[in-house]
Amino acid sequence: MKLYSLSILHKGATKSHLLKAAYDLSSFSFFQRSSIQEFMTFTTALIVERTTQGSRASVKEQEYLCHVYVRNDNLSAVVIADTEYPQRVCFTLLDKNPKEADAMTKVQAELDETKIILHNTMESLLERGEKLDDLVAKSEHLGNQSKAFYKTARKQNSCCEIM
Repeated sequence: MKLYSLSILHKGATKSHLLKAAYDLSSFSFFQRSSIQEFMTFTTALIVERTTQGSRASVKEQEYLCHVYVRNDNLSAVVIADTEYPQRVCFTLLDKNPKEADAMTKVQAELDETKIILHNTMESLLERGEKLDDLVAKSEHLGNQSKAFYKTARKQNSCCEIM
């Protein structure tokens, strides 16, 4: 049971465009790898072009089984595996949301979201701190003014003492 290729393509009006692909060609000899990868890339593009929107199919090509899924928005995914690889597993892989498929990606997304929330919280705390510093400065200034007013009022009232 071996998975050789996983490709994401966009199906255009006349031809498909490869967006991203991953290959595991370790089971082939070093000198065969480039031609096998080229064969897989060509086969992937050809299968996507011949598959209608909103459908999935499995195509046998030599000793490989190619599973394709073309969504209604023309985003396509192709898995190339050996004939022993279960078809159900391939289509489950193609149907999954990439953010939910990998636990590490999901955790990373949650961490990124938490980091953004924490950053926003820190910014609001700093803004509140600045506002508190302004309030403290204003209250100190008001306290100094009230002391000056008290001293001035005492001086003014000292001339008019009642005996």
